[in-house]
Amino acid sequence: MTMTALPGRGGELAALLLRVAEGLRGCAGCEIYLIGQDAADPDTVRVTEVWRAEDDARAALAAPPPAGAPAPADVLALLSAPPHRTDLTVLGGVGLPAGDQP
Repeated sequence: MTMTALPGRGGELAALLLRVAEGLRGCAGCEIYLIGQDAADPDTVRVTEVWRAEDDARAALAAPPPAGAPAPADVLALLSAPPHRTDLTVLGGVGLPAGDQP
């Protein structure tokens, strides 16, 4: 997912998303949740997520955030435009346990 922060607030957005990632530690079905900031445009932040199943991702999004974790509305308040989501079918690679790759 690509997110564009309000001008000059990319660092704040990235920090908030890192807190979201901490709240997902141990979350059922969350294999990867990476936050990256564009080196050429720090107001562009990308989130790479891999979930065991779409239902796991939906359940995590619907659940109340853990204590101290930001709510989705907190993230949305920092965006200058709606996030852009790209869905992929994971074929394999490095980073997932061997038994979880197709």
